Amino acid sequence: MNLGLKDRVALVAASSQGIGRATAEAFAAEGCRVAMCARNQQTLQAAAEKIRKRHNVDVLAEAFDVTNASAVSRFVASVANKFGGIDVCVTNAGGPPAKGFLAATLEDWQRALELNFLSTVYFARDVIPHMQRKRWGRIITITSITTKQPVTDLVLSNAVRAGVVGLVKSLANEFGKDGILVNNVGPGFTATDRLKELAVSRSSASGKTEQEIFDGWAADAPLKRLGEPREVAETIVWLASESASYITGQTILVDGGMYKGL
Repeated sequence: MNLGLKDRVALVAASSQGIGRATAEAFAAEGCRVAMCARNQQTLQAAAEKIRKRHNVDVLAEAFDVTNASAVSRFVASVANKFGGIDVCVTNAGGPPAKGFLAATLEDWQRALELNFLSTVYFARDVIPHMQRKRWGRIITITSITTKQPVTDLVLSNAVRAGVVGLVKSLANEFGKDGILVNNVGPGFTATDRLKELAVSRSSASGKTEQEIFDGWAADAPLKRLGEPREVAETIVWLASESASYITGQTILVDGGMYKGL
C-alpha cells in the first residue's frame, strides 16, 4: 500500500535492532528519507547500510545516548540541516531491567526515568518547532503493553512508561492546532533481544526453561504466538500516514489481544 509518505523525513530513535530497526526499514520501504540513532556505532552503521542498499533511500545514522539532551538536540539539528526538516519522529529506547520494587535501586529509577521518559521529552522539544513550520508532523512513542496492563517484575517500565502516555495526551492537546499528531504504540510480547533478556530473568526466578517462558507468553495471547517487530513497525508507519489523519492522543496496542481490559 502506498501511504503517501514518499520523501517525508522520518527520524527513528534506538533503531539499530529490534522494533526500532524494523520501523526505520518500514519507513524506508515507503520512500522516506530516514534518520537513525542508537548507542552502538557498529551495529547502527551496519543496519543503516543495509537499509540504504535495500531501499535505495538516503539514510543518516549517528551514534549517541538518547539520555543526553545536548546530543539529541545536535542530532535533530543535523537531520533538519541534511533533509530540510523533520516530518516524523519515533521515540524509542531500550527498556529498563526486569526487577521487583524492592530490588530496584534509586539509580535504576533515575536511569529508567531518563531513558524511557526524558528522552521522549528531549526529542519532542527539538522536533516540534520544525513540524510547526510545516504545519504537519507526527510524533509516535514506542512504549509497551505495560501502559495498560502492568507486567510482573517490570515495575520500572510499568511506572515510567505511564508518564509517556500522559505526555502524549498533553502534546496532542497542545499541538493539534499546528497539524501535529501525537500517538503512542504499545507492543505486547514481541520477538526481540529485549524479550530474550526478560525470558532469562523469568527463567532464573521460576526454574522454568526459557522456552517454557516463551510458550507461556504466546499462550496468553488470543493469537497464540509472539509478535514480530515488523508488525509493530507497520502500525507505526500507518499512524504516520494520512490514512490516520484524525487519530491523535491515542495508545494503540500491538499485542495479539493480550490486553484483557475493555
